[in-house]
Amino acid sequence: MSFRIPHPVIQVSGFRKTYGRTVAVDEVSFDVNDGEIFGLIGPNGAGKTTTMECVEGLRTPDRGTVTVLGLDPFRDVYKLQDRIGVQLQQAQLQKRIKVWEAVHLWASLYRKKAADGDRLLDQLGLADKRNAWFMNLSGGQKQRLFIVLALINDPEVVFLDELTTGLDPQSRRAIWDLVRGIRERGKTVFLTTHLMEEAERLCDRVAIIEHGRIIDIDTPDRLVDRHCPERTVVLATDDPIAEERFRAIARVEAVSCREFRFTIRGRGDDFVTEVIHCLSENRIRVTDFRTVLPNLEDVFLKLTGHSIRD
Repeated sequence: MSFRIPHPVIQVSGFRKTYGRTVAVDEVSFDVNDGEIFGLIGPNGAGKTTTMECVEGLRTPDRGTVTVLGLDPFRDVYKLQDRIGVQLQQAQLQKRIKVWEAVHLWASLYRKKAADGDRLLDQLGLADKRNAWFMNLSGGQKQRLFIVLALINDPEVVFLDELTTGLDPQSRRAIWDLVRGIRERGKTVFLTTHLMEEAERLCDRVAIIEHGRIIDIDTPDRLVDRHCPERTVVLATDDPIAEERFRAIARVEAVSCREFRFTIRGRGDDFVTEVIHCLSENRIRVTDFRTVLPNLEDVFLKLTGHSIRD
């Protein structure tokens, strides 16, 4: 069995971009490894799209270096364009272009066979929309079409900018499956999103960006473990000895109760297990029990002092 040794296909170092007196991105550095889904996450206006557009070669940084597949995305744009696929946040097509016409046009631009595009339409569930006008597609169907266009040149690296913004939950999950499929085909995916659930479900690693600066980079699980080690158990019981027993649990930090509903906060991977052990050992009967685990949204709140939705 052969193992794929990770190596960076995108390298960004000391990157800065300003617009007049506004600093959009400041001293940003990160690597994206071959074969991973890497997410740049943060609120609207944090610098995600500016960073991605400089990596794609659509804008030039004021200082710093950016390489994609060993090439400068601005100076080597013609060498690079056949090796990357791009979906832009504000992408649009002519209202009355048909799906098959758009796909065949893109295929001709990359000197690919029309059949390659037709095969992608089938793989991404758009075969029955071949003759539909672009303006008649749903939001999810439009996004799938943009993925088809981004993949038509069989790229090594795929850029996806806020791909599922504005989609309903069902369409969003369908797009997530498509993105996982891109990675399974051996591609590297670099995406931006302000949706924390999307980043947690899709990304192998994420970089959190706020006010144009990278705050931290790691896997979603390690970011949560590092910044939000707290665990919470919420349960309901009318046992008179419950509160005393809960406060005796190792690593418990707070116990509160309202109308027989307890909220127990503590730290450590075994904390929830210790609460369950306490219930069993003391024969405490509960009528409700649930755990509340921290996520990337909590990490962002902890690091910035505000919610990503603020």
